[in-house]
Amino acid sequence: MKVNFERIKDLDFKTNEAYKTLRTNISFSGEDISVIAFTSSVPNEGKSAVSWNLAKSFAEDNKKVLYMDADIRKSVTVARYGVDIETKGLSHYLTKQSEMEDVIYETNIKNFSIIFTGQVAPNPSELLGNSRFKKLIAYARENFDYVIIDCPPLGSVIDAAVVAKECDGAIIVVETDNVSYKITQRVKKQLEQTGCKILGAVLNKVEMGGKGYGYYGKGYYGSYYGRYYGNYGDYGDKEE
Repeated sequence: MKVNFERIKDLDFKTNEAYKTLRTNISFSGEDISVIAFTSSVPNEGKSAVSWNLAKSFAEDNKKVLYMDADIRKSVTVARYGVDIETKGLSHYLTKQSEMEDVIYETNIKNFSIIFTGQVAPNPSELLGNSRFKKLIAYARENFDYVIIDCPPLGSVIDAAVVAKECDGAIIVVETDNVSYKITQRVKKQLEQTGCKILGAVLNKVEMGGKGYGYYGKGYYGSYYGRYYGNYGDYGDKEE
């Protein structure tokens, strides 16, 4: 099945070049680096936008890419990019409500496939740690050049560490002048304990004397994450 993204914004030149640089750096990390987890320390650092645009950049480089939204607690993907149909997702597959082939969608972006989060689940970390997730990663590794996985902030919940155990590498997105060194180091240590290779960090929302790299994440993204991740474990008790 194919989905169309109705709201895909073209990146400005500086931003596009920044993603090409990131793409090149990852390519030089080694041929064995193909499944990559993205996380951050706290909400609103921009890791969803960074992981999405990197996946898109790989697709534009004629790589077959699978973008996996693993934020089962609260995802921004469907709302942000204007998905045109009702979809099944990761939670449906992990709870045996759907099969693998039913949750991997082709898109109107060439070479870009996606797995959405699916319905909100009360136990995301347990679901991500089950054998079906391992089976999904094994399939994706064999059928795509790159698998980019967007995870929740590791400073808020443990999900990213569970996902990282199955990945070849992880990248931490850090917002400029927003997160302390101590918190970022704590997230780094948590990733190291999983045995996953840390590929590096992306310094995000950097002012560059013009509307360049880092400005795409403001506005809707900031207000959305501010509501839901502020009380991460309590989202189910709130009406939005």
